[in-house]
Amino acid sequence: MQVERDHFLQAAYEIGHSGDNDTIPYDVDAGFIRDKADDLSKICFELFQDIDKKSVQEAAGFMNELTIGSERLLVPSGSNGFRITTKIHPFWNLYLNGIGLAIAEANEPNRSHRAHSYRLGGEAPAFFDRSQSWRTYKTATLEEEALKNDGCVVVQTDISSFYEHIYHHRLENLINDLGRDNSTVAVQVDRMLSKLAAGRSFGLPVGGQCARVLAEVMLTPIDLSLSDAGIVWHRYVDDFTLICKSQQDAYEALSVLSHTLADYGLSLNRSKTTTLSAKHYSDYLAAQLGDGDEASVALRELDLHFDPYSDTAQVEYEQLKKSFEAIDISFLLNLEKEKSQPDNFVLAQIGRALKFQEPKVAADLCATLLDPSNLDSFRASWSKIMRGVYSVRSNQEFEAVFDQIDDLLDRVPSEASHLLMPEANALHFLRAIRFRRTDVRGPIVRKIYDQSSSQSVRRACIDCWRHWHDRGSFTRVRNQWQNLSPDEQRMLWLAAGNFGDDGVHARNQLRKTLGQAWSLGFEVNVGDTFASCYVDWTKDAAD
Repeated sequence: MQVERDHFLQAAYEIGHSGDNDTIPYDVDAGFIRDKADDLSKICFELFQDIDKKSVQEAAGFMNELTIGSERLLVPSGSNGFRITTKIHPFWNLYLNGIGLAIAEANEPNRSHRAHSYRLGGEAPAFFDRSQSWRTYKTATLEEEALKNDGCVVVQTDISSFYEHIYHHRLENLINDLGRDNSTVAVQVDRMLSKLAAGRSFGLPVGGQCARVLAEVMLTPIDLSLSDAGIVWHRYVDDFTLICKSQQDAYEALSVLSHTLADYGLSLNRSKTTTLSAKHYSDYLAAQLGDGDEASVALRELDLHFDPYSDTAQVEYEQLKKSFEAIDISFLLNLEKEKSQPDNFVLAQIGRALKFQEPKVAADLCATLLDPSNLDSFRASWSKIMRGVYSVRSNQEFEAVFDQIDDLLDRVPSEASHLLMPEANALHFLRAIRFRRTDVRGPIVRKIYDQSSSQSVRRACIDCWRHWHDRGSFTRVRNQWQNLSPDEQRMLWLAAGNFGDDGVHARNQLRKTLGQAWSLGFEVNVGDTFASCYVDWTKDAAD
């Protein structure tokens, strides 16, 4: 394992392309990381080199003295559950992802072809091969010859609260195995994870790329143990499929997996462990994958990850748009509306598909998705729906239906206010309404700002005022500068660029405080710093 500057550079471009956390909306800080990739990757690499020159004990002490800024946010999980995601300070997220990429490269040769999740090999700036998905994982299980044998049974199971129960010290040992003697990579990761977990010695921060890499590192020796035991298995993240000759072999295979997981402080989720005959498994999987409904299958199989910055963006856009000529999205959405438990993947695909529809069709779909009578049943797919609505509302090609979509969004706070309680949901909503101030939105955003304890949510409110050119709200928050978190201060500093002389005067008055207020705790007064990079970036930052 060798950590190079290019690891941080690629991590910066990946964050700029995909965002820093896939459970919450794209944050303007991700654009800053992308645009200042050269400068920030240099700072990251110089920091890494300085730490790596130390002994492991000295490196641990150095890391212990740093403040790794982060915030825990509530994210819906399924129809009735919630989980915690971690919004990490943009610099430390970049630093962690750069080291994570180096770890992934070192670990990839150790991984089994039966592990289908987060395989390296994506087209830059992506880390991972997009062709490796949950669908390809399930399809691979159907290709096993053992399924054809009489008496064959299939076990489906997963690890209970996997990310939350990963023990840092065991992970540290596995990372050490990938590095040279006296490498500080493992202890750096361990200390950062401890800070992100509020001092606890277990748990990975949900939502970022490094956490995915570290999860795969933890599972690699578990995968190897299953193969050594002669078990036919496939895995996607923490989901396992075991293909066994008989019920007796299935029991033994589960015992082996349970023992191996216990060695790492993990356990199986008993409520999600099922054993099926080969035929029942094949039939069940066909239903999961949508076989039998041509329109649903076509929608499921479409790769809707569109990159507007690629060299062939226009061609790809037209090809995807043409793909929907044979798919009746409205019909499929109406089917989901009638279900007691809508299919989250189908709703996610519909959300992604909105921007490829004609304006009137997109507006009609948004009307169904945002109808108060449907919102509650669709609540598990809130983030996907709001991403889709945002993709339409942010595209001038749909200008003819902007008023209709704005009216739909304005009804949400009064008719489904409970859905805005989780911070992640509030962030998606605020991003969708930031294009235009209305009589409804002004009071709602002020109320959210005043009542929220989340710095991420408060940042999103400031971002709304920035886009609305709301001078009164800008002045009000500027007068609270000393009480703002550094993350809020950065958003207000960016917003100042939209308020003419008032913004110029505010920046001039506050400029000398930034070095201390935004300091990361390791920087010296020579060369670029995180704060100086941000200030320089905001000179030309666009809306």
